[in-house]
Formats: sequence, C-alpha cells, structure tokens
Amino acid sequence: MALVTLWISILVVLLCGGPSLVGTESGDANSSASPTAAGLHCQNCPQLTLKVDFSTSIIEHEYIVVFNGYFTARARSHFIASALRSSTALDWHIVPRDNPASDYPSDFEVVQIRQAARESLLSLQDHPYIKRVTPQRKVFRSLNFFDDSPCNDTRWTQKWQSSRPLRRTSLSLGSGFWHATGRHSSRRLLRAIPRHVAQILQADVLWQMGHTGSGVKVAVFDTGLSEKHPHFKNVKERTNWTNEKTLDDGLGHGTFVAGVIASMRECQGFAPDSELHIFRVFTNNQVSYTSWFLDAFNYAILKKMDVLNLSIGGPDFMDHPFVDKVWELTANRVIMVSAIGNDGPLYGTLNNPADQMDVIGVGGIDFEDNIARFSSRGMTTWELPGGYGRLKPDIVTYGSGVRGSGMKEGCRSLSGTSVASPVVAGAVTLLASTVLNRELVNPASMKQALIASARRLPGVNMFEQGHGKLDLLRAYQVLNSYQPQASLSPSYIDLSECPYMWPYCSQPIYYGGMPTIVNVTILNGMGVTGRIVDKPIWQPYLPQNGDHIDVAVSYSPILWPWAGYLAISISVAKKAASWEGIAQGHVMVTVASPAENDSQVGGELTSTVKLPVKVKIVPTPPRSKRVLWDQYHNLRYPPGYFPRDNLRMKNDPLDWNGDHIHTNFRDMYQHLRSMGYFVEVLGSPITCFDASQYGTLLMVDSEEEYFPEEIIKLRRDVENGLSVIVFSDWYNTSVMRKVKFYDENTRQWWMPDTGGANVPALNDLVSVWGMAFSDGLYEGDFTMADHDMYYASGCSIALFPDDGIVIAQTLKDQGLEVLKQETAVVDNVPILGLYQTPSEGGGRIALYGDSNCIDDSHRQKDCFWLLDALLQFTAYGMTPPSLSHSKNRMAPPTSTERPLPERLEGNHLYRYSKVLEAYLGDPKPRPLPACPHLSWAKPQPLNETAPSNLWKHQKLLSVDTDKVTLPNMRAYRPQVRPLSPGESGAWDIPGGIMPGRYNQDVGQTIPVFAFLGAMVVLAFFVVQLTKVRSKPKRRKPRVKRPLFLQQSPQTHTGRTPTV
Repeated sequence: MALVTLWISILVVLLCGGPSLVGTESGDANSSASPTAAGLHCQNCPQLTLKVDFSTSIIEHEYIVVFNGYFTARARSHFIASALRSSTALDWHIVPRDNPASDYPSDFEVVQIRQAARESLLSLQDHPYIKRVTPQRKVFRSLNFFDDSPCNDTRWTQKWQSSRPLRRTSLSLGSGFWHATGRHSSRRLLRAIPRHVAQILQADVLWQMGHTGSGVKVAVFDTGLSEKHPHFKNVKERTNWTNEKTLDDGLGHGTFVAGVIASMRECQGFAPDSELHIFRVFTNNQVSYTSWFLDAFNYAILKKMDVLNLSIGGPDFMDHPFVDKVWELTANRVIMVSAIGNDGPLYGTLNNPADQMDVIGVGGIDFEDNIARFSSRGMTTWELPGGYGRLKPDIVTYGSGVRGSGMKEGCRSLSGTSVASPVVAGAVTLLASTVLNRELVNPASMKQALIASARRLPGVNMFEQGHGKLDLLRAYQVLNSYQPQASLSPSYIDLSECPYMWPYCSQPIYYGGMPTIVNVTILNGMGVTGRIVDKPIWQPYLPQNGDHIDVAVSYSPILWPWAGYLAISISVAKKAASWEGIAQGHVMVTVASPAENDSQVGGELTSTVKLPVKVKIVPTPPRSKRVLWDQYHNLRYPPGYFPRDNLRMKNDPLDWNGDHIHTNFRDMYQHLRSMGYFVEVLGSPITCFDASQYGTLLMVDSEEEYFPEEIIKLRRDVENGLSVIVFSDWYNTSVMRKVKFYDENTRQWWMPDTGGANVPALNDLVSVWGMAFSDGLYEGDFTMADHDMYYASGCSIALFPDDGIVIAQTLKDQGLEVLKQETAVVDNVPILGLYQTPSEGGGRIALYGDSNCIDDSHRQKDCFWLLDALLQFTAYGMTPPSLSHSKNRMAPPTSTERPLPERLEGNHLYRYSKVLEAYLGDPKPRPLPACPHLSWAKPQPLNETAPSNLWKHQKLLSVDTDKVTLPNMRAYRPQVRPLSPGESGAWDIPGGIMPGRYNQDVGQTIPVFAFLGAMVVLAFFVVQLTKVRSKPKRRKPRVKRPLFLQQSPQTHTGRTPTV
C-alpha cells in the first residue's frame, strides 16, 4: 500500500507540478507559482513598444527617368541629353549616385530639372528609349522605442501618430513573449526556457534533418547591421545605399529583422546558415529615396538573391518605378516577402508591395492564434470601381511579441506585420534549403506550398487570414513532393460558406441583381510567363442545379510574372427568378508555359485546374429592400491626393481605403444586411442600371464628376419611383488652399484635388430639384431623435424645396477655425433634408452633410439609426415622427446670399477622373463610355454529383505529403537541466544551431506520450488498489506474493532493513 501511495504521489507531482517537463498546457493561468504571472513586472526585461511613423513626399525638381532596358552610365546620359536638346531646359543635370551598383548598367537615372520642367518632361517621355518619367520620392520613417508596459503585458494600445500623406506603418506594438503564448503556468522544478518563434513553428525538426538554410541567399532591406554582432555567423555582404558613410544599424530595426531570419544563438532565427546580405536603405535619420531602393533592387538581381524581405509598405500601388521593379525582381526568381501593413482592424488597408500577386503578403497573429488587431485586412483596391478586390493577405503567422536580436546583443520582443514578415522570410529560406532541385523553387511554387499547407483559423474570414496560419512542416512536405503546376487563390468559390467566405457568403444572389464578381489569382509554378489555353470552360452540375446560374469569365492574356487574374462573374438565370436553393458547377482552366529545360524548340508544360463554384440562390427580393451603392463616383488615393473626410484627422489625411461597402463601409453594410436589405454595388455610370429594380440609390462621399447623361437619367429615374440618399462632406476652396495637408515630417505641402466630397458636382446632380450643399464647414456634438451624434467636418444645406423637411443643429464653424484660428458657434445649421418629389409615383430624396458617422475610418459615433430612418422614408414613404416633429425642424432655405461652392481653379482632378479630360486648359466631360457587357460562357453540363466539401477537396496536384516523412524527434531531445541564477534562457551551441534544444509545445509527440504513459501507470495502480479493497477473501494471498518477492532479493544480497 505504501508503494502505491508513493507511485501516486510521484505521478501527481509529474502531472500537476511539472508541466515544464512535458510541456503540457495548464488551465490555471493565475497560479501563484507561475513565472508567467510572477514575471509580469520583471525589472530587466528588454521589452519595448515600437511606434513607427512613415511619410513620403515628392522631391522638388528631381525626376526618375526609367529606360526600356539596362544601359551604361554614358549611354543613359546621352539619351537624356538628346531628349532635352529639343526643349528649353538649360539648368539640368544628372544626380550622381555613389553606391555599389554604380559600376553596373542600370535602367534608370535621377535628373534634376530647374527650368521649363513641364516641357522637359514631355521631351523626355517622347524619347524612344525612355519608358517613364516620375517624380523622385523621399521616404521618412520614425522609429520611437519606449517602455510602455510591463514586460509580459499584452495590452492593445494602438496609436495613430503618423503625420504623413502616405501611411506606412511597419511595426507597432511590443507584447510580452511568455504571456502572449498563453500556454504555460506553474513552474515548480525548473525555470521556463523562453521559447522562440523558430521553435514554435518546429524549425528544429528540419534542423535535425540537416536543413539550416545553407546555400540560400537572403536580402534584408532595412536599416543595416553591425559588423561584429554575436548572433550572426554568415553575413556575406553589407551594402550601404544611403548618403551616410556607415554600414551599421543605428536604430535596431534591421538587426531585429535579420535576427528573426538568421540569428544563430539566444533568440534564434530560422536559417542560421543562410547567406545574409544586408542592404542598408534607411539612414539613421530614417530617410530613404525611391532611387535608393531601385539601385538596391538592381544589385539584388545582379547578385542573384533567392529571398528578399521587405518590412515596409504603403498604399501607393501606382508608384510605377517601384512596382515595376518588384515585378522585375520576382521575374528573376527572387522570392519577395513583405508585410501586409499595420492599419487594421480597418478593411481595405493593404500595403504595397505585399498586395501584389507575385509577392507573399504576410499578416500577423498573436500566440493565441487570434488575428492581431493591427494587421491590415483585405481586399485589394486596385480593381475598383469596376471590378472586385483580390484575396490578401496570402498567409498569417506570429507577429505579436516575437523575440529577435537586439541592436548590439541580447534579445527583445516586438510586434507588427513587419515582425511577421521576417518570420515567413526565414521559414521560406529554411524551406528552400530543403529542396534538392533548386530549379523547382520560385516565387509561385513557394507561395503555392505555403498556402496549400496553411492551417485555416476557425471563425476568421478570408480577408483577415488569407489561406491561414503558416505551417512549416506541412509546407516542407508539400514542397518536397511538388511538381510544377498551376493553382488558384482562392482554390474554390463557395458563396454559402461563412464566415471564411465573407463577404460573399453574407448575401445570397438572385435574378436581376448585379453580377457577383470573384477575383481569383492564378499562380503559375511552371514558369515566369504563361498563358491560358483556349478559353476557360464552365461546367454546371445538373443534379446540383448548376444550370440555374450563368457564368462569365475574363482573364489575363499573359500570366507574368508567375501570376495572373481570373475574374468570375456570377448571375442567376431567369428560370430561377422565384427559386431558392444551392447551385454548383466548376470552371476548368488550362495554363501553358514554355518548358525551360525542354530540348524541343517550342515545348510547353501544361496544367489544368478546376475552380468549384457553389452559390445560394433566393427569389428576387422586393424593390423596396434593394439598395444600390454608387461605387463608380468614389475616388481614392492613389493616384490623386484625395483628402480624408474628417479634417481633425491630421495624422492620416489621405482617403485610401476604397470607399467600398466591404472595406471602410463594412459596418454599415453589415448593419443593412441585419436589417434585411440587399445591397448591390454599381461600378459603372448611372446610365448602366435598371432603376425599376431598386428602391434606393445610396451615394456616399462622392469625389467624381458626373456625365451630363447621368444627370438626365437620374432625374427620369426619380420621377419613376427611384429614391436617392446622399451623404456629402466638406468642400471649401479657401480651406483647401489654407490647409494643403501639411506634412510635418517632410515639411511638404499637398494640395487636394477635391474636398472631402465633390460638392460642386453633387450640386449639379441635385439642382433640378432646387437643392444644393453649401461650402460651410462645421463640426460638433449634438442630439437628434434622442441619439448622440457627432458632425465631423461636414457641410450644410444651402438650398432645399420649401415643402421639404429640414433639420438644423447648433455647430462650430470649423472653416473659420482653419482659416483664422477663431472659434464661433453657429445656430440653425441645416444638415438634414427630406423631400418627396411631386410627380405621381415619384421617388424621394434625402440629403445629409456628413458621411463620417457611417464610415469606419475615423467614426466616433455611428448614425446607422439615421440611415435606417432615411431608408424607411425613401423605400416606404414613412417619415419618422422623431424627425418630422423634431424641435430642430426649420424652414427650408430656399435662397442663399452666399454663392454656391465652385470648383478649385487649377485643380488636377481631370488627371484621375473617369469623367473629365483635359481640353485647352479647361477640362470637359469625356464621351459617355459604353456600359459593361458580359459574355456568358457556354455551359457544358455534367450529369454527375458535385463534391460536398469544396475546401478539403482542393489540393495541389501531384503532391503526396505521406511520401515525405519527418524524423522521430524523441531520440534527439536532450534532458532539461535547471538554469542557474543569471544564466541565459537560451543555450549557445557551437556551430550556431540548437539541434537538440528542448522546446516546449513544439515537440508535440513527447508531452502526449508522456501524459498517456503516466495515465496508464496511474490507472494500473488504481485498478490494483480497487481490486484489493473489493475482494477481501483474496486479499491475503495477493499481498503475500509481492512481499515474498520483495524480501527474496534482500536475502540474497545480504541487505538488512534499517530503522
């Protein structure tokens, strides 16, 4: 009995008191013995919060001249001189660039032109060897480290501090490493060894197989690296591309990124034996130029880099020299990994270059597998307004509280997608070193392996997690059984699968609705260039009602580099107008690429991929429930400088989120869906939709002009029963000239091309009903219909029909504050108007002067209740009593002493407008474009059953992960020893690798088998004890036998028990 008690006591200690031995998860997070809890206020923890500000500005008089090929410096100078010879430019010269790429041919030059700049630019662009001329850009990044929280605290303190016109946030929050994992608590026998992200992702399994990144060249574009940093053993080259005479890292950011990728000790990286190439592209003052990046990119191509990490980004996907150079990099087989951005949780905040198809865009999660709040969300906005955004990010991984190398020595923890990016870059480097045939590794095949092996996070949609969480070992298995092929991202379309397929799954489709567009990316692992053979084929499944939908397909004529698009437009067939159910089919696409190693001239590799399609169809809803969102007249940065709608947001002055119902108006869309409305998007002119199908046209924050034909058609539509709701914003030319969006970092002025909205264009649209907005600019808190409201830089109503309803409020004159720095309160500012048109069966019109209350970007107080009330008015003619009988109701302003707003003289809106074009210095409307016409694919029906699980049904072709086995790591695990006081939490192992280092939570087989074995032993003794107590007659002989056996060996050995 004593022996049983002893065994049970030992097992209790092992199971309850020693999770550090088996690495099991404890549920007691508040244990008094937990170093996780006790360590929250440690004194010497190198835990920092990093606040990053980014800005960019155009350098006056400097231009980047991009050529059609690579030429020597002498040839480039000759081309520029010959181009400018015909112009009047006298004061110009080529800006010298002293860097490692100066001795090699280049495809661009930086030219300074101080006289006759416009004429000179036209002369340069006309030269046959010059591809493009763009302004030189200066980039400023501010990295501010401060001790903001206890070392193991994981508080979200997102700050918007940047005062830049182009927000590029690379790192934001630092969070505690142990606490962020949320896995270990009680530590009675041993001190916990801090875990590093490489071990958490099980890189040590590949290390044990002899894969350590050897032979892979990694480029780190950042702030440099010290020459004798103790964490690195294989720094092949450090280059400086700045105007400072140093190669060292004066900020620590570049050192941290390099450490996550390739550190060999303490806070270990993924690939310690990789060849590390450090590109210092930022000064210690955190300044860079586009030309520095272009030169450094050219040098990376010349040195044949394999992997490139770029932990910066911004919204300017139309920065052509930069974007073109990224394409060139990937076309030269450089795998680029880039941070997706730290502008979450707002949607439509993806940064470039991570939003490009050929780049691996990385989002961030914490150690609880939650999407990090700071991680930017999709969709891409390149395709708006006519199309729909692509799926991004590609993948997510740990980016919160990750440990990396300190600037001189030691480790620290940082957070942000700029941390998640080197995690993936390090994993890619390690994976590339495991492939024997390196020719199989390219930007497409690596991305295919990562997304095919990613583990989907539950309850998270596709625009937050991409394809899921990085799984290093599964990616290794996929990559090492990979055959060149094409694949799709996403690999299937299921409009009924929520929440992953949000927003597609949030609204069923129906007959007569706008086509649902799904923008699919084609990844071509067979070669850098490819094409689609013939045309994609639509094959509906007849047993699953596939003939109830029509499909149109458009696609890239050429897949380059490594990728292209496949746009699927889905509509409901007329015979399903009153039908409800699920319809399925698939699209077949065949991709061909030139065979690089084929001895036959003109040989091709082909790959056929299948895109399953599954949709939910409902009967066409009534007209009153259908709302049409006007996307066509919303403009955003880039290419023009369109300002934010709230002038108080000086730290974020650009309107760059797309103004789409699935980006910065996502909450409004979700609210309307919850209220039973069906919301569709109009990506073409007003002349291109059937107004009889819709109850309300919703026009919010419109910056675009209107075609004369649109104005005429809208008047006719309203007479026939269409209603219109307009949410406007500020527009004041004096304020635009005064504000100019001064960038405090770069000390540059930016003149906006419109105000928050294009009020003069809106006035042209509604003037036929005697309505107009003013150029007044107001803000303030107030109460309307018992709801607290905030008016953020809105305008007022200048004119309204006398039989309409107008609501006024007392607000502050923000325009006066901006222009004269004076404060004034204005009574009876008309901000809301409701009007029933007089024609029989005519529609209704509602105007409101501010859109910030329904915009997610900087919303302080939502006014969704007001939108509900306006829709009740426009759809059903029901005027809410809280508005019609409001004490703030006033007589409509039927005349105005002040002139109505006029367009800013000399504005450049025509450069970015779909409506205007330049004409003798006075822009005029373009010819009305034809309405989009879809060519529906001819169906090839299949009389067979569709697959039931589209997600699991999809996988890469010719990949069998069962054939790629992983070693049993149990034999390689060393014993865990206690750490002496003051000893480092990481062990230094000669050679820079930790092949046998104990890693808690990573070797998952050890804790499982240890626990099961202990439970079996415990169960055995419990059963024996139970039998002894339940059978008293057999108790004596069963006890004597083990006592006899125990006493026998004592007799033979001559031992006598001691008392």
